[in-house]
Amino acid sequence: MRAVVYDRYGGPEVLSIAEVPVPSPGPKQVLVEVHATSINLSDWETLRGTPLYSRIGGIWAPRRPVLGSDIAGRVEAVGSEVTMFAPGDEVYGDNLMLKGGFAEHAVVPESALAHKPASLSFAEASTLPQAGAIALQGTAGIEAGMSVLINGAGGGSGAFAIQLAKKAGAHVTGVDNATKLAFMSKLGADKVIDYRAEDFTGTGPYDWVLDLVADRSVFAYRRSIARSGRYRCVGGTTRALLRMTTVGVVAGMMTGRRLGVLAVKEGPAHFTPLAESCVAGRIGIHIDRTFPLDETANALAHVGAGRALGKVVVQIR
Repeated sequence: MRAVVYDRYGGPEVLSIAEVPVPSPGPKQVLVEVHATSINLSDWETLRGTPLYSRIGGIWAPRRPVLGSDIAGRVEAVGSEVTMFAPGDEVYGDNLMLKGGFAEHAVVPESALAHKPASLSFAEASTLPQAGAIALQGTAGIEAGMSVLINGAGGGSGAFAIQLAKKAGAHVTGVDNATKLAFMSKLGADKVIDYRAEDFTGTGPYDWVLDLVADRSVFAYRRSIARSGRYRCVGGTTRALLRMTTVGVVAGMMTGRRLGVLAVKEGPAHFTPLAESCVAGRIGIHIDRTFPLDETANALAHVGAGRALGKVVVQIR
């Protein structure tokens, strides 16, 4: 089968197309004929090997030769202990542990997959597992009348998070680069900020901050939160995340604020509710661009440069 592979950390130039064996599923695994794989920021980070936590399991060289975790496709074969799926089923899920989505076939744990809604295309379904889980958990607890800020709101998780926060009745501020301001407004953001022109930590305080690209000091983030407010970060620099899990927790407790890192739970139970909302028309799926498998490097570069409006998808079939 054809796959996009790499054997060292670096930019898109380290990727190449190769013929590799079709993997065989283990007892509790499913072999999926991949139709589409969406790109997450985690793919870009694992390609480059930075932040440092993206090298878990492979400090000096990549642990997995094929990136891509958010896949959608058709079941080709199942392991001996698989009970939920059969060949021919249309499925989607976040294969974060094994990856392998930028290829014609991928082996996925049965527990990571869900049946694809018939009304969603493979490309649409592939946008949901990781970004959807982050957005749902990052906005859970938001109530009507709250002031909410989402940093990195123009990307995949952010686009879903804006819509979810607005559905909850919040006043939403979206932060990203200048090329995404109109897009965030279109999604429903009441106010938009170009982070290159204005430091959002001085524009609050907010009742709720969801930070998808944390890179500032704990004390700057504390300043952005109202008393009894909540700050949660998901991605960002290693230094920022370490400080938030240590100094941030203490600083928040001492000042009546809740600061910390969002520990995102994985699996179908954490992304299928968003799929149901998308099928019902309550939440929109926004695909910026699709690329063929041969152009996976360009697709990753597009996301890594911060140009993607919503999700980018590699269309394999």
